[in-house]
Amino acid sequence: MTQRLHLVFGGELVDPQKTTFKDPSGIHVVGIFPDYASAYNAWKAEAQRTVDDAHTRYFIAHLHRLRDEDAEASPTEELGI
Repeated sequence: MTQRLHLVFGGELVDPQKTTFKDPSGIHVVGIFPDYASAYNAWKAEAQRTVDDAHTRYFIAHLHRLRDEDAEASPTEELGI
């Protein structure tokens, strides 16, 4: 069975019309969630908590889309790096 992990994270952006973080070291990682529904609930809670700050945004990253277990490993993975 394939896991469909989702990462919820956010922070202050340089410009609210773009997705560049003002301080990448200050990104708030909310957590990794086993399904989209729970990730969405976490995202929504953080988005509502920071609704008055126009420069703060939260995102859901679909981690399961970043890795295809059936594909060959990249040269970096093969080196163990």
